[in-house]
Amino acid sequence: MTMRMGLVLLLALLLLSGCDTAPDASTAMDARQYARDVEQWRAQRLARLRAGDGWLSYIGSGRLRPGSYRLGSAPGNDLLLPAGPAQLGLLEVDANGNARIDGKPGSGATLNGHPLRQAELRPGVAGMQEASRIRLGTSEFYLVRMGSVLGWRFRDPGSARRRNFQGIEHFPVDRRWQVQARWQPYAQARQAVLLTSIGTPLPAQVPGEAVFEMDGRTFRLQPVLDKEALPSRQLFFLFSDRTSGRETYGGARYLYAAEPRDGKLVLDFNRAENPPCALTPHVVCPIAPAINRLDLAVTAGEKFQYLPQ
Repeated sequence: MTMRMGLVLLLALLLLSGCDTAPDASTAMDARQYARDVEQWRAQRLARLRAGDGWLSYIGSGRLRPGSYRLGSAPGNDLLLPAGPAQLGLLEVDANGNARIDGKPGSGATLNGHPLRQAELRPGVAGMQEASRIRLGTSEFYLVRMGSVLGWRFRDPGSARRRNFQGIEHFPVDRRWQVQARWQPYAQARQAVLLTSIGTPLPAQVPGEAVFEMDGRTFRLQPVLDKEALPSRQLFFLFSDRTSGRETYGGARYLYAAEPRDGKLVLDFNRAENPPCALTPHVVCPIAPAINRLDLAVTAGEKFQYLPQ
């Protein structure tokens, strides 16, 4: 009887032990899978950055005001290109921001697959309008509009910045920073004005706010409607925190979140990324609004480092 009771007790202890360890094993497995998912996201982001048409390919930029500009890479041009033909042509910008170009014969430049002649140049507007792109071999020149500002961009897939890119530093993956937030939508999207990295205004729409708790405190973040993300129905957050300007880029970090479900959404700060203007000086991007400056050190996501020119 004593032996039988001992076996029963041993079996009970084993069963209790199994009940205690199974959730731990499951939790550990979930954590490993989550870390793999974040690493996969990082690899995909780096692949996009390293692509020939990624942010690292920009080698020239500037702002355009109404007037006439002689374009080319030779000294003496009004708009000096970092590469390409010595004389590309004459660019005319009117008071309404409309642009026309008179291409230089023999420059080798093409537009829509044809030698560049006289043509209107349509500026690119993020998520709304594709730019007219002048091809210069593997490089390209085009105009872009952000808010009321008209500018130009020059891309070269052979840029030194792209060739020398070694990757981005990150905080260690920490499941603590995968935060579930409450979604509080507004009856109607509110109008807002963001500032860009060069101090120009950029109109935006705010559809609501995400509310979450961290370390016993409540925080709020307002997303803006990102025209580029609308097809995937994502929310776009621009935020800064106590690491900004120290370990992370000072202007903002960007975070995308899937659309809310049942009044909740996930803010995965392990996927917080640097804005394009942290990677190259040749683009303009919006910075975090004051309401999205968190009094919290978000030790997750991408860090900021100075990249080689």
